Amino acid sequence: MTARHSEGTTPETPPDDTGAGEPGGMPGSPTEHVSLGKAAGGLRSPFAKGGGLARGPGEIRHLGLVAALVLLAGVGLATQPDNFATSGNMVAILVLAATIGVITVGQTFVIIGGGIDLSVGSVMALASVWATTVATQSYGPAVMALCAILVGTGTGVVTGLLISYGRLVPFIATLAMLVAARGLAQRMSDRRTQLIRPENDALVALSTTKILGLPLVVYIFAAVGLAGWLLLNRTTFGRRTFAVGGNTEAARLAGIDVRRHTLMLYALSGFCCGIAAIIIMARTTTGSSTHGDLYELDAIAAVIIGGTLLTGGRGTVVGSILGVLVFTLITNLFILNGLQTSDQLIAKGAIIVAAVLLQRRGLRSPT
Repeated sequence: MTARHSEGTTPETPPDDTGAGEPGGMPGSPTEHVSLGKAAGGLRSPFAKGGGLARGPGEIRHLGLVAALVLLAGVGLATQPDNFATSGNMVAILVLAATIGVITVGQTFVIIGGGIDLSVGSVMALASVWATTVATQSYGPAVMALCAILVGTGTGVVTGLLISYGRLVPFIATLAMLVAARGLAQRMSDRRTQLIRPENDALVALSTTKILGLPLVVYIFAAVGLAGWLLLNRTTFGRRTFAVGGNTEAARLAGIDVRRHTLMLYALSGFCCGIAAIIIMARTTTGSSTHGDLYELDAIAAVIIGGTLLTGGRGTVVGSILGVLVFTLITNLFILNGLQTSDQLIAKGAIIVAAVLLQRRGLRSPT
């Protein structure tokens, strides 16, 4: 029999020898699930009774981002009616969003977990350069794609080790990796752009082959987004990510190996960078040390306006993807209207500041 208990109290634990009733009980046990709710550090629990995200401010923010997309689309139709609404331009927007979108999914996990990754653009560049060397290309497109993923994931593991076991501050560790990965990419490529050989055009086909009018890279982006949503909202890994970001000490007392989980978060971010490297190689037919310049800022900005707290403990993959689409649409409108890049950067900066101010106001509001 399961003892009834009022909401907010800890259920009785059956007298067994599994250790589930202790703070360091078995991962995934009912006690851990109860404790994870307390690990949010006073924040509203990010998961409801059914295991999904709690309804409320997150859904309102999603609606706000959809409204922003509709408003931007209206601006595009008003300013460039002949160019904006074409099928070619819509596909171009989605293709442009695919690369940064995949990176943003990994960044979302890291920030929800209480960290930050400034190295994502450089890691993607390093993965693209390593995958397009003469030695790697001689093994064919499948090995090239595998190499990009392994390099990205391996770099993320190194960063995670520095943060979780080396006890470096995430900002410092990822800033160092940003510089080191970019430098290694320049050293490997001798600052030259490496072209994908004709015999490896199967990799380029990811960008040129279309299904229902959309290139395969868009479907890769959609698959990564869906996998990220499921991992965050329907698995123990996702619940632990919220707990670690909400209150590290409470998560540790709940039986979570915080250092190992932090390592896995940065490995996941690196994995996403490897996939993004495949996408950008397919789009540009090259590997280059200049790929991904300032992508870390775009990814962090998309995560912020998507509703993820910079302090960790709350966020959604859906919001981050909508944030990517907002920024991509803004970039597209600036290009179509012939506006300067400097004006575009100013507009993005203003949006980021506004999003952070709205976050702070939401945190001060009574729940």
